[in-house]
Amino acid sequence: MAQSDQTEILVIGAGIIGVTAALALQADGHKVRILDRKGVAAEASCGNAGAFAFTDIEPLATPGIMRKAPKWLLDPLGPLSLRPAYAARIAPWMLRFWRASWQDRYDASVTAQSALMRLSRQSLERLIVEVSGEPLMRRQGQLQLYEGRAQFEASLPAWELRRRHGIALELLESPDAIARIQPGVHPRFTHAGFTPDWMNTVDPALWTNHLARRFVDAGGVIEIADIRAVTPHLSGVDVVTGAGSRRAAQVVVAAGAWSHHLARTLGDRIPLETERGYNTTFPTASFDLRTHLTFSNHGFVVTRIGEGLRVGGAVELGGLKLPPNYKRAEILVRKASEFLPGFDPRGGTQWMGFRPSLPDSLPVIGRSPKSDHVIYAFGHGHLGLTQSAGTARLVADLAARRDPEIALTAFDPRRF
Repeated sequence: MAQSDQTEILVIGAGIIGVTAALALQADGHKVRILDRKGVAAEASCGNAGAFAFTDIEPLATPGIMRKAPKWLLDPLGPLSLRPAYAARIAPWMLRFWRASWQDRYDASVTAQSALMRLSRQSLERLIVEVSGEPLMRRQGQLQLYEGRAQFEASLPAWELRRRHGIALELLESPDAIARIQPGVHPRFTHAGFTPDWMNTVDPALWTNHLARRFVDAGGVIEIADIRAVTPHLSGVDVVTGAGSRRAAQVVVAAGAWSHHLARTLGDRIPLETERGYNTTFPTASFDLRTHLTFSNHGFVVTRIGEGLRVGGAVELGGLKLPPNYKRAEILVRKASEFLPGFDPRGGTQWMGFRPSLPDSLPVIGRSPKSDHVIYAFGHGHLGLTQSAGTARLVADLAARRDPEIALTAFDPRRF
């Protein structure tokens, strides 16, 4: 017998997507409970770069990428790699990824991503005010760095795409121009693009926990639970846990890289895969970092976290079960030491996390095809923090059965 405590909505997942969605649902007047197997910000929401990357409107699956992919995938320490032990399992996902890179799908993905980014930025600014969150923000822009004119010119179509979608930017074509924004970068980086409106949180775990405290202070409940299945019921949904079942009128599945396992218990097969990301966090800043630095052609970033620095990035396709390969984190730190003279590579803490990714780089936001009482909100890849506030707004619209603020066709779970 399912336990019912008159909870209107259960949110599965206490990462940034789940917590922000729960807060938006609560603001709409719902009684909400969050269930998570570990607790608030215990997975990707604690170890990411802390960036609200609203300028990243281009999907990973770009036209022509499959001509480059074999070289990348075969380099075990490159910016995009595939663990050999996982190659056969990920083949169907890679086929969908290839199809997503065709021009028609690519154009549709850019349009959808841009719309979600606009909504997410607007929603985040409102949320910051509502929760008195400005002290947890850094508004210092982002530099995307290139070694030589050839790399820079190859990036220009992406910069023009951003410009067409209304993103403020400045293109820099000399080390001196770069140094005016960020002194101390190795002069091998001769060109850059600067996005002044880029923002970061001082620490993604602190931001997520700040929102969670607001949720609890307003009467919300966060509970540790081993969630095993989601089962439709005539009067709502049963969530099966290791301690029994809970029943709610609606359920939001926002469990990140584990979400597709729960969707499968409903009968929905969603091709979610995992971008395993690596980083190293240094408790003190040995380099005077003044803006978020992105080394695009090396697949990593350097960002401020608290009073220290975080060096991280890369994409490793390897699922949830293979052991981490921390050589990937080590090579990023070695590169940071080379690219930022004076950076001290000692004393860092390594981390590996799972980014939930779909082949077209768009999340799933919508009702389950198998149950009208289940809302999916997962698959944001490396943009979960960025798109959290916008996703929360859309989840609240879906729960209230209002017309959403943007079209959800491109995010529909049935698109696969």
